[in-house]
Amino acid sequence: MRTSGVSMPEVVREIITRNRSIYDCMKMDVINFTALAVKIQPDVEKTMGGPVHLNTIVVAIKRYADSFETTNEMIDEPVLKDARLTLTDGIMGIQWNMVDAGDEMTKMLNEFHKEFTDSEFFRFGDSFRILAEDSDKVRRMFQSLPKENQYNSGLAKIKVAVPAGHSRSDVMQFVTEILHYNGIEMADALFTPDGLVIVLQEADAPRAYEKLRAQISR
Repeated sequence: MRTSGVSMPEVVREIITRNRSIYDCMKMDVINFTALAVKIQPDVEKTMGGPVHLNTIVVAIKRYADSFETTNEMIDEPVLKDARLTLTDGIMGIQWNMVDAGDEMTKMLNEFHKEFTDSEFFRFGDSFRILAEDSDKVRRMFQSLPKENQYNSGLAKIKVAVPAGHSRSDVMQFVTEILHYNGIEMADALFTPDGLVIVLQEADAPRAYEKLRAQISR
């Protein structure tokens, strides 16, 4: 079962990237790094599965902020050169807390992984996320999940696979800039071993795909 394997700085970038208001404030350099670190520390620790020192988060935020200085240069560079894009619609997101998960849940996940090989699995500390086909079959398999672990339907995903040696963080920042510039909101952005997965509302996915595809064709 594949997990994200992300580092703490990448987790910080993911959290900031998913929050449009925070992302825009950072880009405009109108945000207090320490205050932001305090705000996102619970999410960082939940994702990493353990305590993370506040100063470590502040450093990660500052490094991300510093990277915005090269954003204009990045837009002119073929960041997505040789990348591969795959668009899949009809997707649902499933997320739940693994603290109370027992042997039955582990068995169910193994069965799901074998049957739905095209699904995306992400383990974050004590939580788990799956992007899977939105179907009655998938819903039936997870109908025993606690009520607080809700489904999120009406989604699509764009997988961005990049060659070895490319910085996933740079690719995520570049993709975020392209989508934000074109007024396309992301529902989520997640690192994978070979790139990232962008989750969007289904209606926005075709235009997002075309905008990103155009960057590969440059």
